[in-house]
Amino acid sequence: GREEKRGRERRGEKESHAMNQTEISVGDDSNSKPSRTGSISPLPDWITETIDGGSLRLVDLHTGINGWASPPGDVFSLRSTNYFTNNQKYPGGDYLLSPAGVDWLKSSTKLVNVLARPDNRVAHALRKAQSRGQSRNSFIFAVSFHVPSKEPYNLVFYFATEEPIPSDSLLHRFINGDDSFRNQRFKIVSRVEKGPWVVKAAAGNFGAFVVGKTASCSYHRGSNYFEIDVDISSSAILASVVRLVLGYVTCLTIDIGFVVESQAEDELPERLIGACRIRHIALSSAFVVDEQKPLQNDGFGES
Repeated sequence: GREEKRGRERRGEKESHAMNQTEISVGDDSNSKPSRTGSISPLPDWITETIDGGSLRLVDLHTGINGWASPPGDVFSLRSTNYFTNNQKYPGGDYLLSPAGVDWLKSSTKLVNVLARPDNRVAHALRKAQSRGQSRNSFIFAVSFHVPSKEPYNLVFYFATEEPIPSDSLLHRFINGDDSFRNQRFKIVSRVEKGPWVVKAAAGNFGAFVVGKTASCSYHRGSNYFEIDVDISSSAILASVVRLVLGYVTCLTIDIGFVVESQAEDELPERLIGACRIRHIALSSAFVVDEQKPLQNDGFGES
């Protein structure tokens, strides 16, 4: 009983230390960047480069406009060690992976497997580092949302780790599992931090949901990355909520977190893979991705 639970908690803490290269500094208004803590090594140059290189810039957690920041994990409620006994949830805590940037993209066709594109700035930054003999074990985890609108948009969240993902972790099982397992496990937790009540009411229905049970997802596993593409238009109800959100997006602050859902006692407690706060997006700030002519320099293209 209790000894087993304590052991699981200790395992969860160990997994956290093994996988979490940085702790996200969120309590200080002046600094929303991932920061060095204790003896944990600082972020490598390639991640520092990608953090602020997208069409959505890193902004202040509380006052920033048209950008992203790292919210404290504790704003999300996840399944605790005792969840299957008493339905108890607990504050989310540290992320397993480090935030590595956000892209807001517009294209003439739906973008799929963006990390495989030669002009993807995040994959390119890691390739450059590895060509210099650095970051050999680095791994990118990305979630790309196909946003339904007149012109196709993609909102892409990137996270990364410098260390191999522990082979006994639930995240490792998820990345290397089959699509059926992934569809049953990939969960989004979200909250409208600031926005009109009509959006809060609509988005509240999606405060925590397993994505593959609601919308069509495709999964792409590369040698040093894993990408989940979520087609929002495949779910009528989710698409209608997102259209509503887009109408108010310039005055919205939304927190989005990503979790592999724990469905057995030995998988508890749940852990945040990573999370992101999106603040007051201007739709016009999207990078245009052309199928024929890859973007150059400003963030998304090869340098």
